[in-house]
Amino acid sequence: MAMQRTAVNPVTWSVEMGFNQGEIVSGHTRTLYCSGQTAMSEEGKPQHDGDMAAQLTLSLDNLEAVLGEAGMSLADLVRLNVYTTDVDLLFQHYGVLASRLGAAQVAPTTTMLGVTRLAIPTLMVELEGTAVA
Repeated sequence: MAMQRTAVNPVTWSVEMGFNQGEIVSGHTRTLYCSGQTAMSEEGKPQHDGDMAAQLTLSLDNLEAVLGEAGMSLADLVRLNVYTTDVDLLFQHYGVLASRLGAAQVAPTTTMLGVTRLAIPTLMVELEGTAVA
């Protein structure tokens, strides 16, 4: 049976922001739980100090790399947790995230949390996902 996704939106304001309130997933065969992905180079060095847009882009690239290694893509995301040290600044660059999810035609359930800091102090955003295929 192919995976089927059914959006659950008792209110619809979130759909305009690119995420569903809930999502029922049935018929799936594999689930991938992704560790938080940040703006780290392949060598494990933090990148783009102070540049939220660039950090968000690289974090998404790194998330896509994990998904790709598992034979999945952003289209398979059913859950996305966004951690940031500056919620207001992230909202200024939210279009980076929304456009990539929109291009994948996916609106995963999403939670955004403001945190005091991430594991490496210069990092400003971390993306943690769950994908189902």
